[in-house]
Amino acid sequence: MIRLSQEHLQTIRAHAESTYPDECCGIILGYLASEGKTVVEVMPTENAWNTEAAAEFSGERTTESKRRQYAIAPEIMLKMQKEARDRSLNIIGIFHSHPDISAIPSECDRLYAWQGYSYIIVTVQNGKAGELQSWSLDDRHQFQTEAIENIKSDLV
Repeated sequence: MIRLSQEHLQTIRAHAESTYPDECCGIILGYLASEGKTVVEVMPTENAWNTEAAAEFSGERTTESKRRQYAIAPEIMLKMQKEARDRSLNIIGIFHSHPDISAIPSECDRLYAWQGYSYIIVTVQNGKAGELQSWSLDDRHQFQTEAIENIKSDLV
């Protein structure tokens, strides 16, 4: 389960709408506990997807663009890991959007995903954020839906 406030959800939706028709992305900071993850902050980032870099990383050429892929720059991930550690937090997930398609992870989403993280996907239809779902990887590296619980901001 991932617990987050209405303000966190609004930040994700606003970022998704602002980058449409491209995918947005961002980092989710919070706490890990036995009952699930609690979000403290969502950090919108630039979509650093680069077709040439992806080809070097995977060994395959792809015609996919920022409209169907996302990447968070490694230096941003490293900076956020350090910031999270300094604040006694963890990176507990990643969010991104799916422009004009459902909030179901793609095969590319699965291949690049890390176990232990939550992956929040928001669909954006014609520039308007809609359905939002959270996913996590199981032991077989397959996505499973993850419950989302809304919390009040003052609890975080």
